[in-house]
Amino acid sequence: MFIAFFEALKAAGVPVTVREYLTLMEAMDKDVAGREVTNFYYLSRATLVKDERHLDRFDRVFGTCFKGLEALPGEEGVSIPEEWLRKLAEKHLTAEEKAQIEALGGLDKLLETIAERLKEQKGRHQGGSKWIGTAGTSPFGAYGYNPEGIRIGQDGNRNFRAVKVWDKREFRDFDDDVELGTRNIKVALRRLRKFARVGAPEELDLDGTIRESARQGWLDVKLRPERRNAVKVLLFLDVGGSMDWHIRQVEELFSAARAEFKHLEHFYFHNCVYESVWRKNSRRASERIPLHDVMHTYASDYKLIFVGDASMSPYEIMVPNGSVEHSNAEAGKVWLTRLVNTYPHAAWLNPVAENLWGYTDSISLIAHFMEGRMFPLTVHGLDAAMRELT
Repeated sequence: MFIAFFEALKAAGVPVTVREYLTLMEAMDKDVAGREVTNFYYLSRATLVKDERHLDRFDRVFGTCFKGLEALPGEEGVSIPEEWLRKLAEKHLTAEEKAQIEALGGLDKLLETIAERLKEQKGRHQGGSKWIGTAGTSPFGAYGYNPEGIRIGQDGNRNFRAVKVWDKREFRDFDDDVELGTRNIKVALRRLRKFARVGAPEELDLDGTIRESARQGWLDVKLRPERRNAVKVLLFLDVGGSMDWHIRQVEELFSAARAEFKHLEHFYFHNCVYESVWRKNSRRASERIPLHDVMHTYASDYKLIFVGDASMSPYEIMVPNGSVEHSNAEAGKVWLTRLVNTYPHAAWLNPVAENLWGYTDSISLIAHFMEGRMFPLTVHGLDAAMRELT
């Protein structure tokens, strides 16, 4: 049974060795764990697992071998949000119908045209291709389809093609006290550590005390500052819109970051960074912080981390007045470049699966302006990002 357990661990990718297995057998021979399954679990885990990243695999193998639990297929469990399944059932226009719908000629033309339509239209309209209404192919309105439209009065995204959103949109802050679903995020973040002794001398310096006491001939107690992680982090979090699908994942990251970094400052933005950001989503209209103030307040030794799906209209990145929520005098790419130039140690964490990045133009654009430093929000992606930041 124990040999089968050892082989199952190796098959699951846990790097166990014969020496560790023999150590476990020696401990069992000396009755270290007694006859309790729980004690044996902790003994075998302490003996066979060298890296916290392998604890989840160990747990699954242990459950299969000793508790009769079925192993889950693959390394990670797969959970498909119910909302995704509902979206798949929506009625879509055929490829031929979509091909017949032409864009109006860019963002400026869209804004000019909607102003004209507002003057001409006298009432509610549904199912057409011109007026502001619902369930049609007009560029203006809700619950329809157009390659480049302005969304008005619709509850949430449907096709992610709107280049302007004229609604009051309420977002909520990420909860940094959420119970983590996986310890692996913390393990990956711990790679970004630089310990230093700063502050008041409150910790006993045992080596210094012994050395000075021996030299002086009497007890000479020495103290030193506590050793802490001196890394400073600026965390920019995309919130709202398509990021609603990734709230749980980002909350776990946010909670882990708050626990790991003593010097952490966080700000929110929507889709792309512009001239201002905010700390509280409930006050984002009244308490915005100019991005210039952020760059002048926090020195260039801060590590800059963006978290967002980078999924938006290319207008939001490339042209002035491209934001879906306000008129921005300078394009998003200008502000993104300024941030990256100010903070040379920067990375972008994307919750969208890496194999899907090529299907969205805006993700490629953001990755370009980040100079290729975009990483998937996975354990391996976090590990690679932390190595980049160090």
